[in-house]
Amino acid sequence: MKPLQLFISILTFSLVLSCNEKIKAPEVDYEAKQTEAIKEGVQPFAKNIFSQFTNVRDFTINTDDTEAYFSLQSPGRELSVIMKIEKVNDSWQAPEITNFSGKYTDLEPFLSPDNLKLYFVSNRPISKDNSKTKDMDIWFVERATTTDNWSSPKNIGAPINTEGDEFYPAVAANRTLYFTTIKKELESADDIFMSKWENGTYTEPVILGEGVNTKGAEYNAFIAPDESYIIFGGWRRTDGLGSGDMYMSKNVDGEWTKAENLGKKINSKYMEFCPFVNNETLYFTSRRSNVTKKEEGYTNAEELLSEINRYDNGASRIYKADFSSLLND
Repeated sequence: MKPLQLFISILTFSLVLSCNEKIKAPEVDYEAKQTEAIKEGVQPFAKNIFSQFTNVRDFTINTDDTEAYFSLQSPGRELSVIMKIEKVNDSWQAPEITNFSGKYTDLEPFLSPDNLKLYFVSNRPISKDNSKTKDMDIWFVERATTTDNWSSPKNIGAPINTEGDEFYPAVAANRTLYFTTIKKELESADDIFMSKWENGTYTEPVILGEGVNTKGAEYNAFIAPDESYIIFGGWRRTDGLGSGDMYMSKNVDGEWTKAENLGKKINSKYMEFCPFVNNETLYFTSRRSNVTKKEEGYTNAEELLSEINRYDNGASRIYKADFSSLLND
């Protein structure tokens, strides 16, 4: 190679290196970005488990995040059974039927803050001598320690249970009970009531104020252990994003503030319900769908089935989201 050509080649190579150094992209921690995106958004919970089912709801979890319960229903809701999952070596194991469920219509489990009582709803007979099912009542099972088996179910009795249906029990640390029912004399849909635990018994239930209840349907309440806030479902409210949205009201000096929609970060244009908060994580049930209809259509069966069977395909499944920012707003 001639000296001039060699000089030009060296000069060109040096310029290329110099340019590359100037336009070199900054390093990006993609893992950190992905973690932050997951923290901010709604995510499937235990996807490998709940993707198997089309109709799950009513999620509750212990304070250690190692034991959880949920309602598993057949697509047509002929069957409704309370299931349990446990975390072993940081992995959720296959669901098992709880020792108190499987025969009757059981749903809406709620673990007490001390993890020693589990409240739920059932149509089971009150008496062992009677095989006839009745309306939906609130029941509970209990245990002496978190490693013991659950007791036989106990009906919570009057004045909570009545001749009508009672649904979705939620209990605070002081055992005050919140639940859903319909009182015909109020001429409204489902409302949320509260009953205090005093002198070893529950007091006559009282309806929560207008900050929570309306003439429409309010249901599926989660009460904070210290009763500082309540999250519940509201059906087709004027500020709703979907058929059913989740709302939050705060307890200020014994009065419930006007409930606010949890917003687009949580609610979708579909139905969200059955909230439960633990360790600044909000768990809830949603029937959201992000199934994509391609403009050009589908020609590949594998691609079509993958889209149809995605987690967020309109089936009733469990999701989670960071709740700390919403709570502090």
